[in-house]
Amino acid sequence: MVDGIPMTPDAAFRLLVDGNRRFIAGRREHPNQDADRRAAVAPAQRPFAVLFGCSDSRLAAEIIFDRGLGDLFVVRTAGHVVGPEVLGSVEYGVAVLDVPLVAVLGHDSCGAVAAALRAAADGGMPAGAMRSVVERVLPSVLAAGGNGTDPDAAGEEHLRYTVDLLATESSTIAQRVADGRCAVVGLSYRLKDGGARLIAERGLPHAAAQQ
Repeated sequence: MVDGIPMTPDAAFRLLVDGNRRFIAGRREHPNQDADRRAAVAPAQRPFAVLFGCSDSRLAAEIIFDRGLGDLFVVRTAGHVVGPEVLGSVEYGVAVLDVPLVAVLGHDSCGAVAAALRAAADGGMPAGAMRSVVERVLPSVLAAGGNGTDPDAAGEEHLRYTVDLLATESSTIAQRVADGRCAVVGLSYRLKDGGARLIAERGLPHAAAQQ
């Protein structure tokens, strides 16, 4: 909700799209970033979207979508890979905070996707805990064609995979999507131009999906 007004999935998606357009054009409004907003959201948070994105330092959600305090419930992992903690965090946003939209944010030149492509090519896996990240991206890379696949195509396949996983693995999210109370979308961010393009969606009305 925004300012106490319940939101629909398409209205929440439109807020993200409009904010991203302002960012691209260099006309950011910096909403909800002043002292009054800080005081208003101190008692409780009412974000209008869960933003689950890659941890890449160039993907600062509130900047990319020109939003402020209390607008986005942000969860981030390298390669936007999903584990129990991530799924629980996203479910919290949907079930407890009642957000109508879950947005998965991927991007071009993703290091996790590149590492998975190398693993598909020669079987080489990174050491330590980083291996688990690559292992969770690898199925998407293989589904996109494996060795020799265009990195952007592999990244988009991984976005679709993540959207489908969130929309089906959690019964809470799946039910809300089925009821029309929530949508899950996958957005691919272009590092050079700053645009976030819709790649996949579950539960978003057709009209809203036309960016």
